[in-house]
This record gives sequence, structure tokens and C-alpha cells, in this order.
Amino acid sequence: MGLDRVHGIVQEGFARTMGIEFVESAPDRVVLRLPYGPHLGVGRIHGGAISAFVDTAATAAFWSLPHPPPNARGATVGFTIHFLRLAVGVDLIATATVRRRGGTISVGEVCVTDADGAEIAMATVTYKLDAGQR
Repeated sequence: MGLDRVHGIVQEGFARTMGIEFVESAPDRVVLRLPYGPHLGVGRIHGGAISAFVDTAATAAFWSLPHPPPNARGATVGFTIHFLRLAVGVDLIATATVRRRGGTISVGEVCVTDADGAEIAMATVTYKLDAGQR
């Protein structure tokens, strides 16, 4: 699996700055954790931080291929997020699942919960992953 690439997504600059941690991965599924810190929002976690967490989790899931092409490139095309409840000073868990892989465009879902399993946000993400050809 492209586990090296999945770990790289979680450990790169922005995700690392946010404090995102890898939990587990399988083909087409990734679980990440975002420990609460005041940089995410005073008291409640800012919606932008949750959105960035969603994008990172989805990206990692789209790259969780058994054998990603060596020159592959990817980018988020767009996503729709629904905030279901406030996240007040809690750690968050994102479970990202690829629902359908197309030739280059894929669609996935991300569920963000708190540590007790209460849903904080749900998102549908569209992602483009190609073999690096222009």
C-alpha cells in the first residue's frame, strides 16, 4: 500500500503544524486524530481547522492505494461540509472513506467525531488523482 505517502501527508508542514496524528489506514480508508490545542480556536474549534482536518483525512484516504503510480499527483477538487455540533476543547477523530474511484476523479466521505463518538461534522470530498501525466 502507499502507506509511505499516507504517512507523508500527515507529517508534512501544514498537517504537522495543526498537530494531526496518524491512527490507522487500510485501502480506501484512513483514520486520523486532531488533539485539541488553543491554536485550533479558543474554546471551540474553528470551522476552518475542522475543514482543513477533513481535507487532510480525505487526501490521505485517496492516496491509500495498494500501489500508487510513482509519478502520481493529486488535488482536492472540492468538498461540502456540514457542521453538526460545536467541538469545544475536545480531540477530534476523522474517518475518511473512498466511496468511488474513477479514472482520475474519486469521491469520498469524511466523518469527524469527538473521542466519545459524537458526530461533529460530515463531508463529501471530490479528489483528482492522476498518474502524473500532463
